[in-house]
Amino acid sequence: MHDWDVSVEEAVAIQRRLRALVRVEADVALDQVRIVAGVDASYKDVARAAVVALAFPALEVVETAVAVRAIPFPYVPGLLSFREAPAVLDALAKLRARPDVLIFDGQGLAHPRRLGLASHLGVYLDMPSVGCAKSRLVGRYEEPGPQIGDRAPLVDRGEVVGVALRTKPRTNPLFVSVGHKVDLETAVALVLACLRGYRLPEPTRLADRLAGERALSAE
Repeated sequence: MHDWDVSVEEAVAIQRRLRALVRVEADVALDQVRIVAGVDASYKDVARAAVVALAFPALEVVETAVAVRAIPFPYVPGLLSFREAPAVLDALAKLRARPDVLIFDGQGLAHPRRLGLASHLGVYLDMPSVGCAKSRLVGRYEEPGPQIGDRAPLVDRGEVVGVALRTKPRTNPLFVSVGHKVDLETAVALVLACLRGYRLPEPTRLADRLAGERALSAE
């Protein structure tokens, strides 16, 4: 679809071009999901990407994969997919099972050009994807209620680009947005169905641990 080793100007142009390909209709219903995979990446001198595939709805680990790559792109806010994607693609290529949907620790449409990592790789791979970020990149929101499942629209330039979702009492909300081939309600429902008492949904929580070189069995 495109190269990853590009200039900043080329990267912005790619995002603007691919934005038109993002689909915000659900390609898979929640009761059709059999495997959900969490995706995360960490950085030191290299990028380390981790993917954890879980059976759904039981959320039992089916398979894990890790890939390490040199970082090909400078740190530029809004262009993080060009830093993370090559390692993420390597990790995904190691999976034997094909997930029905990917949950990224990152943004989907809640992005200045509406193409965060979840949307970018959703389009690139032509797979249903969800952005589930720990911090807000764009938009404004009212603080959601205190209970699990309480939410508030995330609005940027007059457009609802996601929701601030309470996933654990007395913790900051997560920011859930459409990646590709899902609608916002399905994205939120999937994240809620993947909670196991932590702030993060289980797929990205485990991927975060693995990307940080922590054993999945350790607490």
